[in-house]
Amino acid sequence: MRLLLVEDDDHVAAALSAVLARHGFKVVHARSGEEALRALLPADQEPFGVVLLDLGLPDQDGYEVCGKIRKRSATPVIMVTARADVRSRIHGLNLGADDYVVKPYDTGELLARIHAVARRRTAGEDTGATPAAALLLGPVRIELPTRRVSVGDQEIQLTRKEFDLLALLAQRPGVVFRREQIISEVWRTSWEGTGRTLEVHVASLRSKLRLPALIETVRGVGYRLVTPSR
Repeated sequence: MRLLLVEDDDHVAAALSAVLARHGFKVVHARSGEEALRALLPADQEPFGVVLLDLGLPDQDGYEVCGKIRKRSATPVIMVTARADVRSRIHGLNLGADDYVVKPYDTGELLARIHAVARRRTAGEDTGATPAAALLLGPVRIELPTRRVSVGDQEIQLTRKEFDLLALLAQRPGVVFRREQIISEVWRTSWEGTGRTLEVHVASLRSKLRLPALIETVRGVGYRLVTPSR
């Protein structure tokens, strides 16, 4: 798999590139946002499977780069940054990032997350067009084959993980899903560090759908979807 590493620190990039290469990745290193965007343009090369995007770039903020990538490409983006606060994570996910990893990170966890987002993209491509099927939960409509979500007559833009999380809960409204079960089914990993990512995605869904009571937190257990009234 080709992987685009966007990192302005050559020492960090060299060390990470060596690890990724040992695990079979063909790494292309971009030192700036503009360089990263140029790397995504050629159509005559093997497409990138994943973009690892640092936020502290010399020419433009990584958030801005993520937004530009998402406008021109469906390539999964994993933000890799020292910005650990929840607002930064939510902002990154709202811009279209597929995952958010905080430095310093465990290399094994990063590799697992790379494979997870790549698997989900492949699964989505393999699905193909199928007859429309939708879940209706009050004003919320979730179209599973097309991965579209709307509230009333307004379509809501969700990231892959946000959609997968919402669809999982929506298929059994009222049923409590354990955190470990959600992490296993949506992230396809058992890494303990994913728990914080789950909280961020739940917060992002509540914000985007403007239905804060839609996903209820069951303390010490997990989450369940509460069908809203129209």
